[in-house]
Amino acid sequence: MTPNTLSGLSLRDLEYAVTVAELRHFGRAAERCGVSQPALSEQIRKLEGLLGVTLFERSSRRIELTHQGERLLRQAEVVIREARGLLEMAKGEAEPLTGPLRLGVIATLGPYYVPWLLPDMRARYPGLSLRLQEGRTGELLEALQRGTLDLALVALPSGAAGLTEAPLFFEPFQLACPQGHPLLDQERIGIGELDGQGLLLLEEGHCLREQALSLCHVPAGMREARFASSLEMLRHMIAAGEGYSLLPLLSRREGTALDGLIGYRPMREPRVGRTIGLVWRGTDPRGPVFSELADVLRDTAPPGTDPDGSPAEPAGIERQAP
Repeated sequence: MTPNTLSGLSLRDLEYAVTVAELRHFGRAAERCGVSQPALSEQIRKLEGLLGVTLFERSSRRIELTHQGERLLRQAEVVIREARGLLEMAKGEAEPLTGPLRLGVIATLGPYYVPWLLPDMRARYPGLSLRLQEGRTGELLEALQRGTLDLALVALPSGAAGLTEAPLFFEPFQLACPQGHPLLDQERIGIGELDGQGLLLLEEGHCLREQALSLCHVPAGMREARFASSLEMLRHMIAAGEGYSLLPLLSRREGTALDGLIGYRPMREPRVGRTIGLVWRGTDPRGPVFSELADVLRDTAPPGTDPDGSPAEPAGIERQAP
């Protein structure tokens, strides 16, 4: 049946179909949508009848999108995103930055910046309810483009199409070595001295890994030699004497047992670090509000970072003696 009216087209049914397409499973999709599996299956059958198209190729083992279904559900994602934008615009007109706000944060920043961020956010925006999601850069940007996140805190530039980026602050990197390492004999370290021997890296998918590789001249054959699944595991590997790495300033936590085993040195070059920024969809009607939020975050940047774009001395953080 080919529709000639919008009256039978339900945003709820489109959301059901998009969820099945994402999860490739009717049961899990029904659980996420908060309905029974028979009800979800029936609504999708009605949607297919309304559109005159089979969206899914069903078998006992798997669910796959048909060619037509893939094209139509890409458009359905746009329709759902725009519908959410309409509701968000109405909320924003009534009272900006109230209610739920879904914020993604890269894993190498979240545990260290979010505790600094939250008290000020709660004081400034008492009606705001943050929904935090930690992940790798690619995952967060995809969620942002799909509309399942509103904002993300990532290292810039993101390289993603259709997103607006607002730089917040420059975060310097410091060299972290096991105590007694020869590199700690110097007050500052030059990038040219890091030849890749003993360099520890994060796993694929972490932007910090690529930043470290771009700064250190690491031969291609060495790039898979030593890696950690998280920044904290990387810190443990350094403390155990397995090698050295470049760590973001905010990840350094004085007074812990591990910091007694790790020595830090600033870099000799002036711009060794990353720019942290806030990103959102360029089509989001709350763009002006998000720009104002970025201004607030820039004005309250953590100590040791520089909101003006040039690196600063790590104020308030003392360097440990070897």
